[in-house]
Amino acid sequence: MSKFFGAPHPALFDFSNVPTNENCWPPADFLKEQGETDMTNLRNKTWVCSLSKIHDSVPMWAYYGNHKGVCIGLNMEKARKYLSRFLCGINLGAREIEVQYRDVIDKPDYFHDVRDLSHYLHSTKAKDWAHEQEVRLLLIDPIPANNDNSPFFVPMGLPYKSKRKEDVDWKEVRAYPRLGGECFESLYLGIKIGKEEKEKVIKEALKCNPNIKIYQMTVDPEAFRLKSWGAPKNLDIKRKDYARVKESREYTSENQGYPSD
Repeated sequence: MSKFFGAPHPALFDFSNVPTNENCWPPADFLKEQGETDMTNLRNKTWVCSLSKIHDSVPMWAYYGNHKGVCIGLNMEKARKYLSRFLCGINLGAREIEVQYRDVIDKPDYFHDVRDLSHYLHSTKAKDWAHEQEVRLLLIDPIPANNDNSPFFVPMGLPYKSKRKEDVDWKEVRAYPRLGGECFESLYLGIKIGKEEKEKVIKEALKCNPNIKIYQMTVDPEAFRLKSWGAPKNLDIKRKDYARVKESREYTSENQGYPSD
């Protein structure tokens, strides 16, 4: 999970309707600035994992991996058992929200609106991104851990090896909530993924979950869209290396030529 970058959209909230206090204290400008700072700080201490409800979006395959990457399907029912962590009634685990796409017009009144402003902050996105059908997992101010196996401590670190004496931007730090291998339900291989990379990814996926369902993305010959086929036999992976490949809903092992159970 990575950090939310930058400050909230300046038009996301209305900070102008400052409540009137006796003797005008604290000053209105101070309260307005404090409200803006509170929202910025909330965003800055939130780690986010962005997911999608779909696996076959042409734009997302294009701009996230140039069709050379992979898409991993999570079983959220199983994942929630790992991500839900409560201590004394406080949720220390990941919070799951669906993104709401809209034009920023109806701005909540920061000082008087009864809506959950935290939810609004983390779930609001421009309509231009509606095709992504995004779902977000949020960790707010997680408790970092290095080698602690307690479910209330989240392993954190850099996604790369840092140089000695290097100043590290806190926004570069990633959080790695623990998930069981059974949570990783499916693997979709991009149309342009290379042979060696494909073999490497499949082997690693099967180490994680031997029963993971593997699909190859391809172009639908009848329409401008992508389709997923059950992993074909010509993956050049030995049968013993990936044990069992589930049949796709659209194709059978007989007409696609991949190993049957």
